[in-house]
Amino acid sequence: MRDFLLAAILFGSVPFILWRPAIGVFLWVWVSIMAPHRMTFGFAYDFAFAQLIAIATLIGMLFSAEPKRLPVTPVTVVLFLMVLWMNVTTFFALEPDLALPMWERVMKIQVMIFVTLYILHGKQHIRLLIWVTTLSVAFYGVKGGLFTLRGAGEGMVWGPEASFIGDHNSLALATVMTIPMVYYLFLQTTKRWLRWGLLGAVLLCSLSVLGSYSRGAFLAIAAMIGSLWWKSRTKLVTAVVLVLLIPVAIGFMPEKWGERMWSIQKYDQDASALGRINAWMMAFNLANDRPLVGGGFEIYTEKVFSRYAPNPSDVHAAHSIYFQILGEHGYVGLTLFLLLWFLVWRDASWIIRQSRSLGELRWAFDLARMIQLSLVAYAVGGAFQNQAYFDLPYELLIALVLTRVLVEKEIKTLESKEGAPVRPELIVATGDKQRGVAGSAFDPQMNPDKRG
Repeated sequence: MRDFLLAAILFGSVPFILWRPAIGVFLWVWVSIMAPHRMTFGFAYDFAFAQLIAIATLIGMLFSAEPKRLPVTPVTVVLFLMVLWMNVTTFFALEPDLALPMWERVMKIQVMIFVTLYILHGKQHIRLLIWVTTLSVAFYGVKGGLFTLRGAGEGMVWGPEASFIGDHNSLALATVMTIPMVYYLFLQTTKRWLRWGLLGAVLLCSLSVLGSYSRGAFLAIAAMIGSLWWKSRTKLVTAVVLVLLIPVAIGFMPEKWGERMWSIQKYDQDASALGRINAWMMAFNLANDRPLVGGGFEIYTEKVFSRYAPNPSDVHAAHSIYFQILGEHGYVGLTLFLLLWFLVWRDASWIIRQSRSLGELRWAFDLARMIQLSLVAYAVGGAFQNQAYFDLPYELLIALVLTRVLVEKEIKTLESKEGAPVRPELIVATGDKQRGVAGSAFDPQMNPDKRG
């Protein structure tokens, strides 16, 4: 039944995708991130729905009369160079037979990332992108939170099989990254029943992260909470709330959960931790031997480990976005990867500064702040995960790039109306709109009732 229902929805959407290719973008994000076909039990389980949607989207893009433009920014340029370099390293791959399938998978994702940047435009598109991306992961977070509650934390939360978030560690990291985005939707929603539902989703997603028993995700959520406290204007109140809630959540989990989390302190006695360190050293040694191109995709074989790993018999995946990129694409690839996310962070900071005191751009201010929290989780939790190619952070990248374009346009519009530069620390509006200095009673950040 699930198979036919899913197939009917996706096949039935093709005419609409040809008419409005943006619909195809949102469906592709849903299928790629949530992988709903992995919850079926028949022909739909292995059906290439993502490919079907991508082809329909590309055809619709060619014939659609809707406005389309690829934003050329430092972020998109570096992303293009990184993708181009991945093609170069694949040509020199140590394990070409294994590298090509992964290369194909990554290139399909990146092509659709650029297609999304090309097709989407406007606040409504950004809003829909955030809703689809967030709910695609939050579905499993809510499900996992209920599972954790029902079992008093005894069971382990897993994601859909054969997907980027199938492993309990991967799902936990994606869920941590999604929590700030659920909260963003909460901030932007006015319907009371929906606000309560989103707030409940935040709590259940947090429980799901604990129920994953993922130590990397535990560090990620701790870093995210620390960053939230640091950015908060009411640090004392935030600290009191956290001090009250965190012990309750941790105290709910069974004793074995605590033992696993505290085992981080004894990494030198933990087989899993030692295996990761061995894989990291392999990637480091390989990159030193082949500093430009690394080893290409899928280097985690006995042949490669026997040559570069301290312990040749302990073959593991990289379990780190940083060592994954370093080992597979060399120091050039790692430099581009780090530069990319630095530029994304810088874009978010720019949006925050420029929209802080403009009521019309409050949505952009909230979005950039929440995405920064997600990036903190990705930077910390990703140090222990093979998630360098996962769609989720790249969808957030798209949202920020498009948001910056809109903020720049809005500021130029305001400047043309006022005849003077719009400074982020000064609100200057016309007619019946507010006038005042940021931090005053008219500041939409300080006085929510005055938001535009």
